[in-house]
Amino acid sequence: MKNILLPTDFSSNAWNAITYAIELYKDEPCTFYLLNTYTPAISNSRFMASTLLDEALVIEDYSKEGLKVVLSKILNKYSNPLHTYKMVSSFSLLTDQVKEMVDEFDIDVVILGTKGASGVSEVFMGSNAVKVIKAVKNCPVLAIPEYFEFETPTEIAFATDFNRFYSQSELEPIVSLAKTFNSVIRIVHVQHEIKALTELQQFNLNMLRKYFKEVEHFVHTVSEVNSVSKTLEVFSDELDIHLLAMLNYQHSYMEKLTRESVVKQLTFHSQIPLLVIPELGMNNPSKHKQEHAKKNLSLT
Repeated sequence: MKNILLPTDFSSNAWNAITYAIELYKDEPCTFYLLNTYTPAISNSRFMASTLLDEALVIEDYSKEGLKVVLSKILNKYSNPLHTYKMVSSFSLLTDQVKEMVDEFDIDVVILGTKGASGVSEVFMGSNAVKVIKAVKNCPVLAIPEYFEFETPTEIAFATDFNRFYSQSELEPIVSLAKTFNSVIRIVHVQHEIKALTELQQFNLNMLRKYFKEVEHFVHTVSEVNSVSKTLEVFSDELDIHLLAMLNYQHSYMEKLTRESVVKQLTFHSQIPLLVIPELGMNNPSKHKQEHAKKNLSLT
């Protein structure tokens, strides 16, 4: 049973992300958590306390009714006995509530919509996606562009510079998707100038191949075009990539090249779904997963 968190602000791009998630996991038992967060605007009224309370109650009703409308829309369009839905309306900041729910409900992935960077309203949703990506440290985040229609992700690109050792737990979300959809993983290495890998890079590449041994995979070394994000965009377009994955960590090769977070750029501009995997390293898995592992050990 997968636990999927779906933040929504009731916009069209949020709905698009919800439908993508339902299609992506149509053959798997899932609990989907529909989340809407709200905070009242600051009032200048002399009767501040009562005004804020009234406003909060109105917004709370709007939030709860909005979630009911979304759920009704889902149930009318998708009838899947493998899927269950729970609604969460929260007087909270989005990032705070997402972090809390990831821990409390052992969330496997957060899936949310993004918009482009043209226009104030579009940047706002894009910035929300970036905030969630930066805030969530123990769960993958899948960002879905507003107008992207679901395609089975049979072509997955994994962007890396081979300068960092990846743990198996960090790569598990990519391997899991590849196994589910019989996907090809294309390891893409963007170089400012083409040159041979260092001994460290070669070691990390060999480890990646080991982790990906059960799925078809290829390595692509490409020359940088303007920026890493632009290069990945061109690469994805030319190879008809359905999903782009990368690890989010400080001082990455990509961050240095672009002088700006590649995650931020791609969240604003990517035309395909972006799977951002947090830096897990050798950290302990969630309590639920630890218990599951202990149970399996006791059976062997």
